[in-house]
Amino acid sequence: MDGKSLNITEEKLNRLKEIIPEAFTENKIDWEKLKATLSDDIEFKNERYVLNWAGKSDAFRALQSPSTATLAPCREESIDFDKTGNIFIEGENLEVLKVLQKSYFGKIKMIYIDPPYNTGNDNFIYPDKFSETREEYLSRIGDKDETGFMTREGLFRKNSKDSGHYHSNWLSMMYPRLFLARNLLREDGVIFVSIDDNEVHNLRLLMNEVFGEENFRNTIFVSRVKKNIQEREEIRTLNQGVDYIICFSKSMDAFIVPAKKFHRKEERWHAFDAPGVRSTMEYELFGQKPPSGRHWMYEKERALLMVESGDLRISPKTGKPQYRLGASDETNLDTNWTDIIESDSTWIKNGGKNQNLIGRLLQIINDKNALVLDFFAGSCTTANSVLAINREDGGNRKFICVQLPEKCDETSDAYKTGYKTIAEIGKERIRRVIKKIKEGQEGKLDFEGMVEKQDLGFKVFKLRESNFKIWRSKIETEAELVSQLQLHIEPLDEHAKTEDVFYELLLKSGSALTAKIEQKEGFILVDDNEAALILEEANDKIIKDVIAEKPRKVITLDRLFKNNDQLKTNTALQMKDAGIEFKAV
Repeated sequence: MDGKSLNITEEKLNRLKEIIPEAFTENKIDWEKLKATLSDDIEFKNERYVLNWAGKSDAFRALQSPSTATLAPCREESIDFDKTGNIFIEGENLEVLKVLQKSYFGKIKMIYIDPPYNTGNDNFIYPDKFSETREEYLSRIGDKDETGFMTREGLFRKNSKDSGHYHSNWLSMMYPRLFLARNLLREDGVIFVSIDDNEVHNLRLLMNEVFGEENFRNTIFVSRVKKNIQEREEIRTLNQGVDYIICFSKSMDAFIVPAKKFHRKEERWHAFDAPGVRSTMEYELFGQKPPSGRHWMYEKERALLMVESGDLRISPKTGKPQYRLGASDETNLDTNWTDIIESDSTWIKNGGKNQNLIGRLLQIINDKNALVLDFFAGSCTTANSVLAINREDGGNRKFICVQLPEKCDETSDAYKTGYKTIAEIGKERIRRVIKKIKEGQEGKLDFEGMVEKQDLGFKVFKLRESNFKIWRSKIETEAELVSQLQLHIEPLDEHAKTEDVFYELLLKSGSALTAKIEQKEGFILVDDNEAALILEEANDKIIKDVIAEKPRKVITLDRLFKNNDQLKTNTALQMKDAGIEFKAV
């Protein structure tokens, strides 16, 4: 009871929905469909096979709008910053994906994401005001604090099932992110996306559009953790025991190894209880009843036959019934992963993904040097899995994890433990995994008899506004124009740090965040002779030393040539004569 009187209109709509469900879209009447249902005059406009939704054009605009943001290094939160190839980025993932486009285009072997499932209780970022401009959108989600940095309070919107754009909002959130993610994949790259029944149908259609229907690889069924079943008020479908992982490749060149090849040859047993409540499967077995909220796998008659044949027993470790996993079951494991529970709530009860689940995905791509991206990183199970599997097989896989500093629920165990944001949880998990691996390998040798050289570090970066002043697109008066011109006499922000400027120029010139960096006297050499950056002082000696290194390109700050046009002109000519691309920012 909500204390309100009967809503007559809502009651009529509900009755109409029962009679003509095909005339409703996202819980609202689709007048064109209603007319077609009740009339002989049937004519749908623009008939063609296409995935469409309210706000798709806005999602395109969000995708096409360039970002001026940058990534600022955070050494104090990192481990082995100058040597590691692993990266954690704290920031809104759409902007981060845009920032990464130039440096990581076509370089990622595997992407795994676990996005919001759109259950009706999710909070996520989407352009819910379909008429607003990008400036209005950024203003809405980017309130500034006194230091000029974006605050997070206005960033999320709850996508309730009562919304008239319930599915559309989710599609608008996912579309630009998947599109940008595809750009980052190698030609033989693969993407895995976890999802449940709420949006699995829309996700498949969306990925058909973004990646191409011909590049669909598989839908993997994964057992869902028990608590997710218990939390549901009612079970609306028959298939509530699994979630899904949809797999697409970027092209037909992607090589995927069937998961069954990685299973151990020794005898394998599996728990005999399953999530859900089914009266025909709730009986006493070995003197036990099924655990609360679960039932036995099969009916009693079949279970007794399995006991007779030796295929059903009491586990010597857990004391619970378990059955022998037969050859036919193992054959199906590339599609039905019944031996892995999807979620793992052991890490501060945060509900993260199961490490073994992502570990198996890493095995499927069969690349020990893979660069792996997760831009809905959560508690960083992907990073954990990469570090763990490298430890097992001596691989050199690297991860890039992206997570918004989303505030933890103040009633959650994570918050009570001291973690204010999901990003803090992720970083701390990576630190603990690294610490545990280091402690476990002390005194041990690697495969060649040398001290272990596994990459046990990670760089932390945070999404920030550009260190360079951005020209305002909305200028309405002459006074505003004059103000803008005066402001841009010195384009670099007066508070900008040299290292922050370096990484911004590194990214925007197309170099990776893990590029080899060599500090020379007066300049920085990147990836041997790929690029040289002059950021603090420019004189004849420094210019001569830079040219001697024969870099492919040189980037410097225009401010270094202030009141010395002759030096700037001579530098440009010398660089041209040496065949070096020169740019002063």
